[in-house]
Amino acid sequence: MPADTSSGHAVATLTIDEVCVGFGGLLALDHVSMSVAPGEVVGVIGPNGAGKTTLFNVICGFVRPDSGTLVYGDTPLRGHQPHDLTKLGIARTLQGVGLCAGLSAQENVMLGAQSALHSDLGSALLGLWRSSGEERRVRQRAHEMLERFGVADYANVAPGALPYAVRKRICLARALMAEPRLLLLDEPASGLSNDEMDDLSDTIKRLAGRMSVLLVEHHMEVVMAVSDRVVVLNFGQVIADGTPEAIRVHPEVTSAYLGDEVPETHGLGSESAHA
Repeated sequence: MPADTSSGHAVATLTIDEVCVGFGGLLALDHVSMSVAPGEVVGVIGPNGAGKTTLFNVICGFVRPDSGTLVYGDTPLRGHQPHDLTKLGIARTLQGVGLCAGLSAQENVMLGAQSALHSDLGSALLGLWRSSGEERRVRQRAHEMLERFGVADYANVAPGALPYAVRKRICLARALMAEPRLLLLDEPASGLSNDEMDDLSDTIKRLAGRMSVLLVEHHMEVVMAVSDRVVVLNFGQVIADGTPEAIRVHPEVTSAYLGDEVPETHGLGSESAHA
């Protein structure tokens, strides 16, 4: 899928090569190699304990790989920290919503623009903006982002008083405030109803082409609906990498989910595919 370069940003590509991570003698990631092309949506799936969260944490800088390399565009990712991501053009959401309880929904979304602000984070939180014009622009952008996700009515409400699905939308709105070239989504469908997952899938589809998206998710129906390509992990290894159609009938993938060898014609249904 072609990338939208109208914003003038260089397009992101993430390349992971032979990454290994061990915990107490157990390899959580065993020579994992994969990539995300410009404008591509890549889903990462696998049974519980397959290494999905560890992979996400390595990319985000929470976990250091024992060996292997990560390259974002032309930039090697070595020793990076989670707070470095937005300056690189990478935004992320986490399994936990991670919103600031003491701020309104709109103020939480405003924090997503922090990397581009002239005021520092402390000044912004205290209201000591160097430029009232800057504050107005960021506040307006945040409100427009809330409208885009259909939650503008909650702009002045604290996150703790909001339904979980609304908080998820606010978290995604905050991530997009940074205008990322690569968006990392960690279990965005967790805790959502079927209708809410459909809305999420529609949102990810709208992002496709405008940015690269790496989606770590255990809800197979979401991954299959939005991904250009799916990478499958099992016991820390990549066992398959291909289109959703190819992954559905891949015998090793089906075996990993069901625990038994099955014919190649047996596709992965949504009920059996949940990790």
